[in-house]
Amino acid sequence: MIQGIFYARFFPQQGTKIVAQSPPGCIVPVHGVDKPCLFDFNVLQEYIIPRKAFCNRYITINDPEGKYSVLGFPVSIPNPRYDRNEFIFNFGVVVDNDIDQVPYERVVRRLAVTFAEMEKQSGYLSQDHDRHPPVDEQQERGGRVIGSYRRRPIESLLEIIKEDLNNYGECMIPVDDANTINMKLFPHHPTPPEVKGWHVPVAKMKFADVVDPTWDLTMQRVIAHIDGVSDVRRIAYAADVSLELTQLALRHLLYYDTILLLDIFFFGACYAPRPGIHDFIANVGGMVDECAHYVCVGAASHGAPPLDQGTGTSAGGSVGAGEGPGSSGSNSMDPNGGAGGHRVSNYMLTKLMTTFCVGKTVMEWLKGHMDAGFDVLRFVDVRRLVQFGVIKGCLYRVHKYVVSKQYLAQLATGQAVPMAGGDPLQKYMDGCHSFDQIITEQNLADAEIMNKLKSFPSSGVGDITVIYR
Repeated sequence: MIQGIFYARFFPQQGTKIVAQSPPGCIVPVHGVDKPCLFDFNVLQEYIIPRKAFCNRYITINDPEGKYSVLGFPVSIPNPRYDRNEFIFNFGVVVDNDIDQVPYERVVRRLAVTFAEMEKQSGYLSQDHDRHPPVDEQQERGGRVIGSYRRRPIESLLEIIKEDLNNYGECMIPVDDANTINMKLFPHHPTPPEVKGWHVPVAKMKFADVVDPTWDLTMQRVIAHIDGVSDVRRIAYAADVSLELTQLALRHLLYYDTILLLDIFFFGACYAPRPGIHDFIANVGGMVDECAHYVCVGAASHGAPPLDQGTGTSAGGSVGAGEGPGSSGSNSMDPNGGAGGHRVSNYMLTKLMTTFCVGKTVMEWLKGHMDAGFDVLRFVDVRRLVQFGVIKGCLYRVHKYVVSKQYLAQLATGQAVPMAGGDPLQKYMDGCHSFDQIITEQNLADAEIMNKLKSFPSSGVGDITVIYR
């Protein structure tokens, strides 16, 4: 949010002065305004109009207290018609120091470029001095501005820009008969990670509610196959789109935070608890109840939109909230799995979530609970339970990697060459490629990979090791 906006100019006899500001008194004191200034202008004035080396470029200034940042783009226009042969000014924006300042950079640049061009064309700013003197001169004249206007005053422009950007995120303001200021605040998103063929995209919103026929055809095809189960390679095949274009489309969705990426679910995979499991045990924010709505077999919320990362909400609100047997008033199952209804008790869900551990596959975890007398598959969707735990930060995937000592030695000495016969697994034996990657790229099951590794030609026994991390 913009806390203040100002127009500063360098005067040959007076130095740096604030010509206009909004709100009044935000940068320098104004008669009749008791509100304190955002920062001490006398301390920062040498940076607001800096040395020539820093002109015509974007700068950021932090006030000594570290509360506000001043974003500016000081402009120097050389021309013999000006005193000292140059005209120097700066339109600055004051924002809180702890907010994302990237969206405001374009605003500052646009203000600088627009008014610099207007000054070059018609002397808009330099001719404005007699009609709109610096704030301190206005105070000496009793707050009156001399002259009459046939154009909008700069102070009025700054006020409209500030209010429109804060309230609407955009502004379109006519300055005079020939010029209009058009600006918009665009949110800044970090560069999304690479999308791999073995990733599984999970939607965080109902795409059916927002997709329309004008969208990119490739994007429409890809979105239709995002179900939270299929990996990127399968989506590309089902959508009849190349893998590269599918990855590009999904990365675009990832950039706008409309999907998240998970690992492929296998019953032979291992999962282990993270520190976030403590929030699940304590049922912080009703997390266990939300999990029950999402994972219980037969619950009406089973078709609800996937979870939103961090909050567990979807475009329509909390997943499964108030729907099906998982809502308030539905019957609960006893801890031993008695068929009293579809809703598994909180105790049993907590027990299921906390018994994942390193070295135990999902199949072994499942068999352990089945042997203990609880028919997990009858009442719980295991894939959804694992997915919920990963999204909420309760679980993490333990990946498998294969390492060949001989191959690593060859890589270190620069002697690594493809093996005779072209075994496709050799390039994955540096410990940097997970089994998920091998499975998707080589179309091999986990057991097939292990069998091939056992028969892999190597220099001796114990050369190949499978590690979990």
